[in-house]
Amino acid sequence: MQGRLVPPEPGHFQAFPRDRWVEELALAPQVPISYIEWIYDLYGADVNPLTNDIGVLHSAAADSGIEIRALCADYFMDRPFLRCTDSECQERLDLLHKLLRLAKQVAIQRIVLPFVDASRIETQEDRQTVIRVLKAVLPTAREAGVELHLETSLGPADFAGLLGQLPSTLIKVNYDSGNSSSLGFVPKEEFGAYGDRIGSVHIKDRVRGGGTVPLGTGDADLPAVFAALGRIGYEGDITLQVARSDPGQEVAWARSNREFVARYWPVE
Repeated sequence: MQGRLVPPEPGHFQAFPRDRWVEELALAPQVPISYIEWIYDLYGADVNPLTNDIGVLHSAAADSGIEIRALCADYFMDRPFLRCTDSECQERLDLLHKLLRLAKQVAIQRIVLPFVDASRIETQEDRQTVIRVLKAVLPTAREAGVELHLETSLGPADFAGLLGQLPSTLIKVNYDSGNSSSLGFVPKEEFGAYGDRIGSVHIKDRVRGGGTVPLGTGDADLPAVFAALGRIGYEGDITLQVARSDPGQEVAWARSNREFVARYWPVE
C-alpha cells in the first residue's frame, strides 16, 4: 500500500505521501515488491499526480520499474457517497468517472472503493444508494476496462446479498483480513458467502474491535485466510496494508512482512 515505504504523513496513519511519493517508487525494488496500490485521498488530492500531472506519474513509475496496478480511493471515505446531499453525491460520482478514465491511462486494473468507517453501509437506503452509484458508473468502468472492488464492513450474508444485486463481473470484493478480524468475522463464513467474487486482498492484522498491529500479533486468522484463498483458486494480488514500522525502517519492515506472507503464499 502506498505510503508504507516512507515515514507517515503528520497526523495520518495512511495517506498519499505528498512530498515523497517519487522516493517511495524508487525504494520499492529494494524490498522487493512488484507493484504499489496507489492512494487517492482528500489529504493529497491537490498534489496527487494521478489527477494533476499524469505524465510525471508515468515517468516516475517507468523509471522505478514498479507497476501501479490498483488505486485505493480513500477519498470516498472522507467524502462518502452516503449521508450527503444529491448534489454532493453527484460531484463524487463525477470524480469516480474521472478516476476510472485516468486509471486506464496508467494501466491501473482496479479501483478499491471503501465502504467502511465514515462511509459504511448502515441502512437499506444506504444499500440502495450504493447500488445506484455503482450501476451509474459501470459503463465508464466497462469502457476503461477497470474493475471496482468493494471493501465493506458488512457481514458475510449481507455482503453476499449486496453483491447479488450487482452481478456485473467488473464488481468484485476486496477482502481485508484486518478489517474482518476487527469485526469478528470468520474467514470460513466469509469465503463461503462470497469467495467466488473476491478479486483482491489486503493483508493486515487487527485486534477485535481495535486497530492495526504487526502481522501475527492480532486476531486475524491469517493461516485460515490463506488456506481459504487456496481453496477458491485465488490468483490475484496480495497488497500489504500492514502496521507501521519505526520511522526510517520502512524498507526492512516491508521486507519482513513480505517474508511473513511468503510462509503461507507464493510471492513474486
